[in-house]
Amino acid sequence: MTNNNEKKGLVSIIAASSLGTLIEWYDFYIFGSLATIISTKFFPSTNPTAALLSTLATFAAGFVVRPFGALFFGRLGDLIGRKYTFLVTLVIMGLSTFLIGCVPAYETIGFLAPVLVLLLRLLQGLALGGEYGGAATYVAEHSPVNQRGFYTSWIQTTATLGLFISLFVIILTKSSMDDTAFNNWGWRIPFWISIIMVAISVLIRMKMQESPVFAKAKAEGKTSTNPLKESFGNKFNFKFVLLALFGATMGQGVVWYTGQFYALSFIQNTLSIDISQASKIMMWGLGLGTPFFLMFGALSDKIGRKWIMLLGMLIAIFSYRPIYSAMYDAANLKDKQENVSLQKIESTEVPDATKSGQSLKTTVTTKVFTDGTKLKETKKETTFTDVSKVVPPTDVKTTKAVEVNSNSFWLLVLLVFIQVIFVTMVYGPIAAFLVEMFPVKIRYTSMSLPYHIGNGIFGGLLPAIATFLALRATQANDAAAKAGTKLPYDKPFLEGLWYPIIIAAICFVIGALYIHGKGKRED
Repeated sequence: MTNNNEKKGLVSIIAASSLGTLIEWYDFYIFGSLATIISTKFFPSTNPTAALLSTLATFAAGFVVRPFGALFFGRLGDLIGRKYTFLVTLVIMGLSTFLIGCVPAYETIGFLAPVLVLLLRLLQGLALGGEYGGAATYVAEHSPVNQRGFYTSWIQTTATLGLFISLFVIILTKSSMDDTAFNNWGWRIPFWISIIMVAISVLIRMKMQESPVFAKAKAEGKTSTNPLKESFGNKFNFKFVLLALFGATMGQGVVWYTGQFYALSFIQNTLSIDISQASKIMMWGLGLGTPFFLMFGALSDKIGRKWIMLLGMLIAIFSYRPIYSAMYDAANLKDKQENVSLQKIESTEVPDATKSGQSLKTTVTTKVFTDGTKLKETKKETTFTDVSKVVPPTDVKTTKAVEVNSNSFWLLVLLVFIQVIFVTMVYGPIAAFLVEMFPVKIRYTSMSLPYHIGNGIFGGLLPAIATFLALRATQANDAAAKAGTKLPYDKPFLEGLWYPIIIAAICFVIGALYIHGKGKRED
C-alpha cells in the first residue's frame, strides 16, 4: 500500500512540476512561434530582412541571459530550497509574457517598442534559467535512483509540448478571426492567455512540499553556504561542469533547436509556407515525436545515458543536409506548372488617414499549380493622387505565402518528425545525466549553468546564426549571378546548417573521449 501511495505521490509531483515548466516553455516559445509577425510590429518595416534578423536576435537574447538566471536562481535553490525558487521564476515568466502582448507597436511608440520587448525577453530568459534546473532537480530527488531517467524525461517533454501548445493556440486564434484582425491585434492573444495559465500553475505549486533529499540535507546542516564558490571554485567539481557543457549540453542544445526552432523558421521564412500550415506541420511532427522522450529516458536507466545522447548527435550530423534539402524540394515552386485559368487577382485601395493625397493599395494574387500547391502574393504600395510624385522604392512591399499540397505536407511532417527523434535521443536522458553528475548541496547551481549555456548560448543563438549564414550565402549567389560569374554555393539555404553540425561534432568527440560510463561522479 505504501508503495502505491508513493507512486501516486510521485505522479502528482511530476504533474505539478511539469505543468509549471510546460507553461514557462509556452511563454518562452510563443515569441519564436510568432517571430514572422512580431518582426513587422516592433521593428522598422522598411527592411523586412533586417527586421526578421532583429526579431531572431531578440528571441536569442532570451537564451543568452539564461546562464545568468541559472547562477542567480540556482544559488537561491541551493540555499533556500527548490520549491520556492522555481515558484518565483514562474511568476516572473508569466508577467513578462503577458506584458509583451501589451507593448504598443513600433508605429505608435517608435524605438521604445523594441527596447521594451527586449527587456521583457531578457526577464523571460532569466526566469527560464532558474526554472528548468529546479524542476529537473525536484523530480529527480523524488524519483527512485534506478528510474530517474524515466521520471525526469516527463520534465523533458514539457519543452516540446510548450512549443506544441503555443502553435495550437496560434492556429486557434488565427482561425477565429480574419487575417487582417489577426495581423493587427489578434497575435497578442496568445501572450495574454499566459497570465491565466500561470495563475493556475502557481496555485498548484504552492501546495507542493520541498524535495525530501534537500530537506534532509538542510535538517542535517549539510547544505552549501556558498553554492557558487563550491560549484565553480572547486577544481574537481568544475571539471564536471565543463564536461557537462562541452561533452553533452552543447551538442544537445544545437540538435534540439535545429529540430524544433530552426525547422519552424526554415518552413516559415525560407519555404514561405503560410503560418497556419507551418504550425500544423510542426504540431504533427512534435506530437508524433514526443512519446520518444519517455522511451529514451527509460532506456537510459537500463543501458546508460551517454551513448544514447551521443548517438543522437552523430545521426543528426550526417542527416541534416539531406533532410533540409528534401524539405526545400517539397515546397520549391521553380519546377511546378501553374494553372493560369485558376489565377485570381484582388485589389483594394484605402486612403491613408494620416497623409493627405496618399492611399495604400493592396493587391493579392493567388496562383494555383497543377499539383495543388497554392501561392498567395500580397503587394502593398503607396499611391498618390498627384501623379507628378514618384513612389519611393521603400513604399512597395511584397510578401508571399505558400500552401503546399497534401503529399508535400505529410513529407514535411515526416522530415520534422525525424528531427524530433534526434531531439528526444539527446534531450530525453539529459536531466538525469546532469543530476547524477553533482552532489545534492550544489546540484541546482552546478547542473543549471552548463545546461543553460549549452541550450541558451549554443542552442539559443542557432536560429539567428543559421539564418544569417543562409542569407549571406544567398546574397553571395545573387552578386555572382549579376556579375556573370560562377555561383559560390550550390544550395545556399543549407549553409546555416554548418553551425549545428560543427558544434554537435565537437561535442560528440569530447563526450566520447572524456565522459566515462554514465558521467556520474563519485561523491
